[in-house]
Amino acid sequence: MLERLRKLYPDHLGVWHDKPEDKATLPEEGGVIDASSYQTLEVDTLYERVNATTTFVGGATLHRSLARPLREAGLIEAKQRAVEELAADESLRAGLEELLAHAGSPDREPEFYKLLYYYFLGTIGSPTHDREIRGFGYEAYLNGTRFVLETVEKARQLPPPRSPYLRELVDTLKAFADSRSYALMTGPVYRTEKQLLTKEEKGLSPAIRFRPSLFKPGLIAGLVGGLLLLWAGLPPLLDMSRPAIGVLGLFLLPLGAAYPPIVGSYDRDRFIYPLRRLFREDPAVHRFLEALGYLDELMSLYRFSREFGHPTCLPTLLEDGHHRFIAKGLRNPILAKGDPDYVPNDIELDRHRITFITGPNSGGKTAFCKTVAQSQLLAQIGGHVPAGEASLTIADRIFYQVPEVSRLTSGEGRFATELKHTKQIFLAATPRSLVILDELAEGTTYEERLQISHDIMQGFHKKGCTTLLVTHNHQLVDKFIEQGIGQAKQVEFVGDHPTHRLIDGISRVSHADRVAREVGFSREDIERYLEEGEK
Repeated sequence: MLERLRKLYPDHLGVWHDKPEDKATLPEEGGVIDASSYQTLEVDTLYERVNATTTFVGGATLHRSLARPLREAGLIEAKQRAVEELAADESLRAGLEELLAHAGSPDREPEFYKLLYYYFLGTIGSPTHDREIRGFGYEAYLNGTRFVLETVEKARQLPPPRSPYLRELVDTLKAFADSRSYALMTGPVYRTEKQLLTKEEKGLSPAIRFRPSLFKPGLIAGLVGGLLLLWAGLPPLLDMSRPAIGVLGLFLLPLGAAYPPIVGSYDRDRFIYPLRRLFREDPAVHRFLEALGYLDELMSLYRFSREFGHPTCLPTLLEDGHHRFIAKGLRNPILAKGDPDYVPNDIELDRHRITFITGPNSGGKTAFCKTVAQSQLLAQIGGHVPAGEASLTIADRIFYQVPEVSRLTSGEGRFATELKHTKQIFLAATPRSLVILDELAEGTTYEERLQISHDIMQGFHKKGCTTLLVTHNHQLVDKFIEQGIGQAKQVEFVGDHPTHRLIDGISRVSHADRVAREVGFSREDIERYLEEGEK
């Protein structure tokens, strides 16, 4: 399964290059969501609500999954089974939590990225940007390699998982112990004139041993011994007094001051930099970090389900030729977290290919549509959806269009800009797509808007994808319902107040006057502003 995922996602180390802190992944061309839908669906905010990762690579993995959701049922179900096992096996969960907490501590994983990407200036240089630090890299080397070695050891202590995906992730961490990089990290490391060697590779050939410290017992002993020999043997040889030799020794003091930069620079340039280059390029290190990230992602998905505050479920994945989404007690994953009063809704996007959603402003139409799309995203990363029960098909594409503002540089008006976007969605959508349109044909006359909207929705109906249209145009909805096409839902109001429930029917009111009063720009407000301005 990991190899299938590697074909879908590039390894983090291959993407980060020299910027590991940039963990945000953007949608890809032709992916499940496009850049526009990514912004509209507030994927970054959704990530913040779901994210309970401990490690940096775990957070990057979760964000990557949300930006580029899966389309393959086998991979999604494998992640679901892994999350279920974490929920059921307390011993495994506790061991994994301990592993992740230790790996993500400030003196472990961050130090590994320092080792891989930072520049070590020695004792003299001053940092000029955040990629430079003083020293020769000994601390980063020791802590960074310890992060890897101790993570492998803790993985060995975990109870063997039963679900195939979880077992493969844990086994990947353990298998790193068989790699050459692991042997180099364990040490000792030797250097010949041409290459770095492990202890086993060195054999009996002469080589320099790497000690990640300025304190080199052998070298220091040799220098001290040399000075003693010089002190004892040089005076008779040169017929000089020892005091005179002492004066000569003053000139040798700078050699002692030069010891740290000479030795430290040698270790950095001949051992630490070559080793980190080897680690960055080693597929075994890549697999190790990817597995750690996926494990942390699974734990985060489990934690989200426990901390959400409302019922959640792993949805049943349906096999069908067109998209379907059925849920009971569905809540918004962003807004409902931590809100005990959030109102749930049932939804059935099944028999009808088109669903019209009408109702006054601020009634919850947009929030509901985002709830459906965001829940679909969570399902397609193998996580829980915020519902009592749910079943759905995997969407090959998720589109969410909102009214666009024309740009001066485009040379197009609002109507043309929006229509072009709708056309792109229409051409890319398939019967397995989820399409959400928040109003249509803005920026033209009412008659033209009605006709063009009707033509567009007829097209989406014939395409067969699941299409939700948020609209105030109840005449448009009437025409389709009279033809027996689609279903009509409206947001419920009691008096002037929304209940945030979605009910059957077509709303024929807008409550625009109420909204104008709430923002202080009703007819009465305008008259008052004018009167105040005359005074």
